[in-house]
Amino acid sequence: MTSVPSSGKRKPTSTQSTLCFPPAHKKNKEDEETIHAMERSTSLEGGDGEEGTRSAESMSSVQPQRSVSVGAVRRPLSAGNRTTLPPKKLVIKPFKVKPKLPDDFEEETWKKLQAAVRAVHCKQAIAHSKEELYRAVEDLCLHKMSARLFSKLEMECDAHIWSRMQGLMGQTPDADAFLSLVDATWKDHCDQMLTILSIFLYLDRTYVIPLTTTVRSLWDMGLQVFRKHMKNCVEVERKIVTGLLSLILRERTGETVNRMLLRNLLRMLKELQIYSESFEAPFLDETNTFYASEGETFMQQTDLPDYLKHVENRLLEESDRVLHYIDAVTRKQLISTVEKQLLANHIMPMLEKGFNNLMRENRTSDLARLYQLVQRVGACGQLKASWVVYIKETGTQIVTDPERDKNMVQDLLDFKEKLSRLLDEAFEKNEEFNYAMKDAFEAFVNIRQNKPAELIAKFIDQLLRSGNKGVTEEELDLTLDRIMTLFRFIRGKDVFEAFYKKDLAKRLLLGKSASFDAEKSMISKLKSECGSGFTNKLEGMFKDVDISRDIMASFRETVRHRSRLRDVELSVNVLTMGYWPTYTPMEVNLSAELVDLQNAFKEFYLSKHSGRKLKWQNSLGSCVLKAYFAKGKKELSVSLFQAIVLLLFNDADRLTYEDLKTNTGIEEKELKRTLQSLACAKFKVLSKQPKGREVNDDDSFVFNHAFEQRLIRIKINTVQMKETTEEQQSTTERVFQDRQYQVDAAIVRVMKTRKALSHTLLINELYNQLQFPIKPQDLKKRIESLIDREYLERDRCNTQVYHYLAQLCKGHPMTSDYVSIKK
Repeated sequence: MTSVPSSGKRKPTSTQSTLCFPPAHKKNKEDEETIHAMERSTSLEGGDGEEGTRSAESMSSVQPQRSVSVGAVRRPLSAGNRTTLPPKKLVIKPFKVKPKLPDDFEEETWKKLQAAVRAVHCKQAIAHSKEELYRAVEDLCLHKMSARLFSKLEMECDAHIWSRMQGLMGQTPDADAFLSLVDATWKDHCDQMLTILSIFLYLDRTYVIPLTTTVRSLWDMGLQVFRKHMKNCVEVERKIVTGLLSLILRERTGETVNRMLLRNLLRMLKELQIYSESFEAPFLDETNTFYASEGETFMQQTDLPDYLKHVENRLLEESDRVLHYIDAVTRKQLISTVEKQLLANHIMPMLEKGFNNLMRENRTSDLARLYQLVQRVGACGQLKASWVVYIKETGTQIVTDPERDKNMVQDLLDFKEKLSRLLDEAFEKNEEFNYAMKDAFEAFVNIRQNKPAELIAKFIDQLLRSGNKGVTEEELDLTLDRIMTLFRFIRGKDVFEAFYKKDLAKRLLLGKSASFDAEKSMISKLKSECGSGFTNKLEGMFKDVDISRDIMASFRETVRHRSRLRDVELSVNVLTMGYWPTYTPMEVNLSAELVDLQNAFKEFYLSKHSGRKLKWQNSLGSCVLKAYFAKGKKELSVSLFQAIVLLLFNDADRLTYEDLKTNTGIEEKELKRTLQSLACAKFKVLSKQPKGREVNDDDSFVFNHAFEQRLIRIKINTVQMKETTEEQQSTTERVFQDRQYQVDAAIVRVMKTRKALSHTLLINELYNQLQFPIKPQDLKKRIESLIDREYLERDRCNTQVYHYLAQLCKGHPMTSDYVSIKK
């Protein structure tokens, strides 16, 4: 580069500047002075100043593209004579020789970078700044030397990592110390690669990342080299995996281990992409072996609650390991292995060993734990089967034991409540368990035919009696709802209806009902459950009671009958025969006063309702008598039969059994029960001679004037309130008779539809239609009865086939009424 100087005494003249492109490294002092002169110039023509500035900047580049040669006239400036230089004209010309890099440029630059890389690997200070090294990498990449630079860097890292792996060979046999060395090596590698990446970042972004090979970055290159040498050093890899498994085993057996070390090394394996093949498979095998042995041992040594807690703790521990150091990808297989060895392989032994005990002892928390664990391995079906077996066994014991008949219904209610609570709290309201419970209840409740239905009816009778004190209406209604749950399981609902109707009749006629609202509420529940046909007669009974109340009000207002009543309060219930239970009429010798009262009401009723027939039911009557004792006057609430016996002692002080039998006309069994209630029970209104609990034919009775009791009104329990064996048999026979009609109707209904049917198919169809249990022999008897009555006939060629002949005629209900009297 050349410049044309000028004398300082001459005036400034226009100067021609020349721009050329010499090699960048051949710069002289004049060039620098010229450039400085250009920088001091305040203005240039056309945009030459900007171009000159860019030219000046290019001079400081590592590889300048062009240089500028400028000629200018310099004038010294004094403090008093500062004038602005006139604008200069620049002429730019191309270089005469093309610029080129020095021959040793790549080698020298790599030496500088190599020294930096080795300093990093040796943990020494780097001679050059990272910015200078970064510029060096950039220069090499700009001159298309990226591939060779990457290859040299990879070789340098490869040699270093190989040396580190060789250093791990033959190290201490102590697992913890060896793993710590590996952890330190891995941390050094990561730190060193991050430093190298910061230096070679330009190479990483412009060359490595755009490659389509498996190496996606310099970081991946480091991992790839590390993985290659670790796989080649089989001893190092084996000791790492063995050490990791040993630490985990020690932790499982209760020791405290370095979890951070485990976490770092397992992440190293994950980063190196050898986690699955090198660690996961042997880890799962070791887990499987460990828990298989532990499961067998604990099943033999512990009871079910402790074993369930142990399994739960083990599952929590393994989940915690996944959270802290095991990779999440292993979680599913790890938990499945534990569940299989501790749960799935021992489901049946677990259930057989302790499920029934947990149920009997109401171990809600343990049952909930069992359900949750069983649910994890999909064994709810086996648990449900054990649930059903327990319900059937326990329920069968309650139902089939005659000694528990007295408390059967209460025991069943408590059992059902217990199961419902366990279903909600332990089994998470599982619908399948709920359906299974209902099926099990229906199975065992009907094992003992008819008896549960009878006892449920009697239990309701006890609840609705007026003597049932200490129970609020809300509690009573809740108990009735619970009873309806049991009622749904009964197949022979006609048995329940018969006994319930009989007990309801006694409550209504004897005034023993605790609450009419509760009675009607129960009827409403039965109607909702079984339909209006089931409760039609029961509702008719309430209707009769209401009508009878109106009739008696009208009777008392009649003047001509009022005089005949005198001081006696008469109450009569007129009952429709079709609604009420069937009662056997019992003729007795009433006193003239009682006969007159009956005749008075009969005249009044027939005058209002012509064409009807009244039949008095003396066994349902009750009376309140005024009795005078030495200690004072008492009111005795007694049955009609007891009243007849007591009234005889107005005319005699002593009467023998034969005298009483002759004068009362009461049948022998009923008379003895009546005398027992008066002379041998709690309230001894009569004195029996000789004394004893039984009434014999040669006994005599005396009115007990010395009877003493602080109560004014005394209720003497009536024997007819307690159901006898004969009454039970009578009720059962009536139910069976009603069932015969239902069976006949079902047979005719099926045959009318099918016209012809074989015996087997007919029996199967009847079982599907009938809602109560019945034996095949009874069905066969009803078929024979219909054949005899010519509703069916046998096929002439095949006696096992029946043909339908005619329709079953409908009967007409009886219209006569019968009456009970209450005085």
